Amino acid sequence: MLADALGELFITVGVLMLLFVTYQLWWSNIWADRIAREEARKLQKQWAEHSDQRMPGSFSPGKGFAIMYIPKLDVKVPIAQGVSKHKVLDRGMVGHYANGSLKTAMPWDKKGNFALAGHRNTHGEPFRYINNLEPGDKIVVETQTAYFTYEMTRLLPQTPPSNTSVIDPVPRGSGFTGPGRYITLTTCTPEFTSTYRMIVWGKMVEERPRSKGKPDALLGG
Repeated sequence: MLADALGELFITVGVLMLLFVTYQLWWSNIWADRIAREEARKLQKQWAEHSDQRMPGSFSPGKGFAIMYIPKLDVKVPIAQGVSKHKVLDRGMVGHYANGSLKTAMPWDKKGNFALAGHRNTHGEPFRYINNLEPGDKIVVETQTAYFTYEMTRLLPQTPPSNTSVIDPVPRGSGFTGPGRYITLTTCTPEFTSTYRMIVWGKMVEERPRSKGKPDALLGG
């Protein structure tokens, strides 16, 4: 009797663990992708209906204010204010470091580092393959008024989460030697862990008004 009860318990625990893994690896991606696509759709609809530019301080935490494209990786994902796991990252979006000592620049600022965080695994995993980026690969940020195109310049495979200097205005370890207009992508590594952070840096190469159409990077040019 006891052996039978223990056997049933182990089976039940195994089934529950399988369901949890299925949720983490499959359903969380479907759910987050759906939210991210809807947020991107709402942003583009809003931009089409309203021509007035919003100031940075008016963006609400957890709400999308831009869209990021990484053509090489077939990534299109909304960018929201803040890096809250619950309000931003787990909803399939990329988060902008925008608060307190971790506050970073916006794309339209004349100098600074536009720093972003995103999941590498589960919940949409927009940064799953950023380790495959190479110098010269394009990263495009679309806002209500312009497209900002960056070129990837360097990858830092691993650094402790405490190393916040990677999102400094002139990020340490990036190879940049002075003020400029930079982008930093941060994500967890190794895969399916949060032990370290992987960092990708890039520099802005074009600011293009939306009135002039999409940049070459989004046209296959």
